[in-house]
Amino acid sequence: MSKTCPITGKNTKMAGGYSNRVRATKFNPTGMKRRKANLQKKKIFIPELNKTMRLTISTKAIKTINKNGAFATLKKAGLIK
Repeated sequence: MSKTCPITGKNTKMAGGYSNRVRATKFNPTGMKRRKANLQKKKIFIPELNKTMRLTISTKAIKTINKNGAFATLKKAGLIK
């Protein structure tokens, strides 16, 4: 499974960890944590090509496809020629 969305470019990030104990002590370092992008496997039908594609994309990309259309979004991302 890919860890980067081909449409939005979202991928994993390193961010500071946070524990509930911080609220009590005001200082409790927990180190860095890897935050993963919300990637979903989706099967997308492109009516202009009469074709279906299976992609691993972020949830934001799913919203973009719903708004702008599959063909336009995938063409702009360079997934369709």
